[in-house]
Amino acid sequence: MRSYKIQKIDLSSEYPCPCRRKGNLKPIVLTEALGCDRCQQIFVVKKDGQVIEQLSSIYQKKSWQWTGNRWKNVYHRWTQNYLPTMFALFFGLTIFAAVILPVVLRWMIAQSIIFWAVIFLILIMLLLLTMLVVHRH
Repeated sequence: MRSYKIQKIDLSSEYPCPCRRKGNLKPIVLTEALGCDRCQQIFVVKKDGQVIEQLSSIYQKKSWQWTGNRWKNVYHRWTQNYLPTMFALFFGLTIFAAVILPVVLRWMIAQSIIFWAVIFLILIMLLLLTMLVVHRH
């Protein structure tokens, strides 16, 4: 993967929109901000002029750095959510193993193996769905 050097953002220049809507960022007069002519988003210049941050993002900060050719995302969603996700997964598995598993094992002796295979597949699908939801937010 090619590494690009982060460049300072020139407030008098035009840049492509990082939202990938084929718009152009143009300077907003008398401010340290850029506005997109296509998606109408406003971006404020942060951190010594090397980072822009989207103003309309309420739930998650979206920030980019200019590499000279393209915008590089500053905050990676998966890396931000990785530790809490793994902590929740570990905590849930620990509770399952300590509390629920002994009760289920006693009850499982009377059930068929096909029933438990179906339950196992449903639990795996729920786990994957949970990981997908966490990853998207």
